[in-house]
Amino acid sequence: MGLDNPLHIAFLVVILLLVFGARRLPEIGRSLGGGMREFKDSISGETKQPVITPAVQQPQEPVQTPVAAPAPPPAASAPVEPQP
Repeated sequence: MGLDNPLHIAFLVVILLLVFGARRLPEIGRSLGGGMREFKDSISGETKQPVITPAVQQPQEPVQTPVAAPAPPPAASAPVEPQP
């Protein structure tokens, strides 16, 4: 019992193909491999710093938001006199 028998491994592969399909299996393998690689790196203490090349960087222009003009003051009206 176990996965040492090639027939067991072939049976597992057929079941995985039926369940996930041929399109999803490479994606699942990549994500599992990436997760295992990250786990190994975190255990060993190695970290990879992303390298940014000058050709990839593009200068960013500052974004200027339009400023609305201040609202004009309310129209001045003649003072209202109280009626007796």
